[in-house]
Amino acid sequence: MARKKSSQPAARGDVIQATIGNNVSQVAVGKNIRQQQNSSSVEVTEADLKQLSELFAGLKQQIEQQAPPEVKAAALERVEELQQEITSKKPELSTFDYVKNWFGKNLPGMLGSVTSLIVNPIVGKVVQAASGLAVDALKRRFGG
Repeated sequence: MARKKSSQPAARGDVIQATIGNNVSQVAVGKNIRQQQNSSSVEVTEADLKQLSELFAGLKQQIEQQAPPEVKAAALERVEELQQEITSKKPELSTFDYVKNWFGKNLPGMLGSVTSLIVNPIVGKVVQAASGLAVDALKRRFGG
C-alpha cells in the first residue's frame, strides 16, 4: 500500500495554527499563555467633577498665598493647563510631566502639592474614564 505524500513537511514538535476572525479584542496563540482582560467602565459623576474643581481651587489658593510674585502668574497658568488636560477627552500624560517638572524647577516647595493632586484618586478616575489609563499607572509614573 502506497503512502500519500503531504505537501507540508513532517512536523517536529508542536504545530500551532490560528485563524483570527473579525471583531476580536484579545487574542493569544501559543503554549502556556495566560491572559487577563479587565474591561470595567468608569463613569465620572457631577460630584466627581465638583471634587476635582475643589482640588484645583485649593492648589490655586495655595499658589496665590505662597508663590513669589515673579512666578505666581506662570504657576497659575501651569495649573490651568493641567486642569484642562485632565478634563480633556484624551488626556496626555506629557502635560502632567511638563507641569510637574516646571514646579520642580521653579517652585520646588510646591512640587509635593502638585504631585499629590496628580495622583489623587479623583484625578485617576477622571483620566481613566477618558483614556482607560488606570489610577495605579498614574501613581507609578508620578511617584504617588
